[in-house]
Amino acid sequence: MWFKQLATNHHPNGNPQIPPVSSSLSYISLLFTLFYSPNLTGQGPFPGVLDVYTLGGGISEVRASLLANKGIVVLALAYYGFQDMPRTVPKYFDLEYFEEAITFLRRQPQVQGPGIGILSISKSGDLALSMASFLSGISATACINGSNANTVVPLHYKDLIIPSITPIVENVTFSPSGILDIRDALPDPETEGNRGSVIPIERSSSRFLFAASEDDRNWNSCLFAQQAAARLRHHGKENFEVVMYPRAGHFLEVPYMPHCPSGFHTAVGQVVVFGGEAKAHHQAQLDLWRRVQEFFRKHLDGNNTAQKAMLYTSG
Repeated sequence: MWFKQLATNHHPNGNPQIPPVSSSLSYISLLFTLFYSPNLTGQGPFPGVLDVYTLGGGISEVRASLLANKGIVVLALAYYGFQDMPRTVPKYFDLEYFEEAITFLRRQPQVQGPGIGILSISKSGDLALSMASFLSGISATACINGSNANTVVPLHYKDLIIPSITPIVENVTFSPSGILDIRDALPDPETEGNRGSVIPIERSSSRFLFAASEDDRNWNSCLFAQQAAARLRHHGKENFEVVMYPRAGHFLEVPYMPHCPSGFHTAVGQVVVFGGEAKAHHQAQLDLWRRVQEFFRKHLDGNNTAQKAMLYTSG
């Protein structure tokens, strides 16, 4: 509990007077933490967002707690590596687990309907696109440096199986400092043999925010964002926006989080380059944090309750 308070109370975007309430719960088979601001009781309901973090396992609560300080009810969801969940990446991800989380969040009395938002980064980006494509009740999907194709392990949903795109190991290189550079290991999803892994986002009625870093060394997130936008446009849809950040690296976190130019990669099992130049990366994080809040307020908050709450908690 102390870490949640520290992350909220002492972060430059937090409010020391009004830390969000957090509830770590299990609902049937779900493991999550639900954040909302206690001093906003009676002023809602508020927009609801499902925060699905990257492939490291466990629950990452920093982003969720800070977003809750902006008048949004946020459910930070674990999908492996937490409590009695499998400790390692499972053989496949089951979309019905995420469907259960969406249903639970939409039923909360603090949450304004009819739809919720999804906030994702890296591997959870393609999970978010799959949720938006196959599940109901999703109105806004933010995909940060994600892929437009299913990655790492197959995705199951009822009778449907989407295979994961197969990396090309021969494309792995080394940085000048001797660290693995895997940027080109994931092939172009739109080439022959890979299209079966591409997520059919044209099925979705959600709005999309695709954010991509031009120096992302984890994979070619700019290409993936452009392909996702082109696919939507090809199907007559303009329900998306794309923003690209020059010289920024893979892990675009909340503002003032340290730049992570390299680190241990769960799927690879080794340290890899994540890219980015420190100043440009920091500026990208500032800009994206503002865009994410505006995106969710615009597409989830018909009554402007989140904007009122943000003003309330900022005073």
